[in-house]
Amino acid sequence: MITIKEITSKADLTTFVKFPFELYKDSPYYVPSIIKEELDVMNPKKNPVFKNAEAKYFLAYNKNTIVGRIAAIINWIEVNEQQKPKVRFGWFDVIDDIEVTKALLEKVADFGRKHSLEYMEGPVGFSNMDKAGILIKGFEELNTMITWYNYPYYQKHMERLDFDDAATWVEYKIKVPKETKEKVVKFAKIIKERYQLQLLKFKKSKDLLKYADDMFDLLNKTYSSLQTFVPIQQYQIEMYKKKYLPYLNPEYITCIADKNGKLIAFSIVMPSFSKALKKMNGKIYPLKFLHILKAQRRNDTAAFYLIGVDPEYQNKGVTALIFKEMNETFIRNGIEMVETNPELEENKAIQALWNDYEHEQHKKRRTYRKDI
Repeated sequence: MITIKEITSKADLTTFVKFPFELYKDSPYYVPSIIKEELDVMNPKKNPVFKNAEAKYFLAYNKNTIVGRIAAIINWIEVNEQQKPKVRFGWFDVIDDIEVTKALLEKVADFGRKHSLEYMEGPVGFSNMDKAGILIKGFEELNTMITWYNYPYYQKHMERLDFDDAATWVEYKIKVPKETKEKVVKFAKIIKERYQLQLLKFKKSKDLLKYADDMFDLLNKTYSSLQTFVPIQQYQIEMYKKKYLPYLNPEYITCIADKNGKLIAFSIVMPSFSKALKKMNGKIYPLKFLHILKAQRRNDTAAFYLIGVDPEYQNKGVTALIFKEMNETFIRNGIEMVETNPELEENKAIQALWNDYEHEQHKKRRTYRKDI
């Protein structure tokens, strides 16, 4: 007998956050989130996204055993300003039992119907800056700090319940060349001189702060045409600054400005934290955080998280300048392989950037939708 319980207490929310630790305890590929960070994301007093969103969280039980979880989310900017009558679902984890999945998703549908919404889609977070998608390829790969992991049966559950494909993301492994290609060096020099561009590099993470708002502005401009896009609000930007700044190694950040000092492009790459986060196992107290500090300084793998280019400078070769700087950083720091963040399958412009490098499309993930 499956019963669904809506979460109403902090203790239950902690149970909700910890459920994947039990579900994936035997998986060598599951990389857990930091428990405190997950709780903060779901706390309206700490996450400013609740100024324009609301959420309910549910746990599924079989007798006294937890067998699944799900979050039902409404982003009111998406609904009211973008005219998408959608209820989102996320933080979806479940045992291999179609009845559990069906019962959890029905709670999401009920939440959407109560607000006169027309369809559900997920798994996604509150906005396009959050994790998204069910893994459908790459089950024998570690997930990154910005992706969810799941077992292969999740996709089968969605198909059996007649969900339609929504968005599909792909991820790549890219081998770092042992030296920067001469044609990249020459082309980067030409582009820099032609458009009178300035390369900005940083010694301390706090030096990045004065450019952070400009970076998010570029993100809004760069990705506004994509189907999953929801504009990033200023109060969300403030939260992301605090959340991700401790993880940044400034040497891996490249910013490019025009002759007047205006930011026109940037890339954010981090040493991979997947192995460090696995060792931390959800905890962040000082001794555990040493794994992150070690990963920042000694690593052979990096994660390519974000790139933004002002539309005025897109298709003008600016990325050659970014890639030149990145490649030289990788060589200096012993980085041998880079893993990209999830890229929408339709975003051919981003995927074309990897064509000059030895690469492999090693993961794929998808969101699903259904009328309610």
